[in-house]
Amino acid sequence: MVQSLGIDRLSRGQRIALVQEIWDTIAAEPTPPLLNESQRQELRRRAAEDDASPDDVVPWEQVKAHALARLKP
Repeated sequence: MVQSLGIDRLSRGQRIALVQEIWDTIAAEPTPPLLNESQRQELRRRAAEDDASPDDVVPWEQVKAHALARLKP
């Protein structure tokens, strides 16, 4: 696409300006919500569960070791 539009023939500064203009058009568009309602409810449920049992956690070192062990053949 870069070649078919001739973008590759623009100077570096022109390409940067083009990218900025493209980004501005993207930023100006209304963004859809990142989460749908059921996802929001699930996050609320999980946060409430965590608040109810703050000591019920697994240390990062243990999670990492378990994940790495699963990757080994």
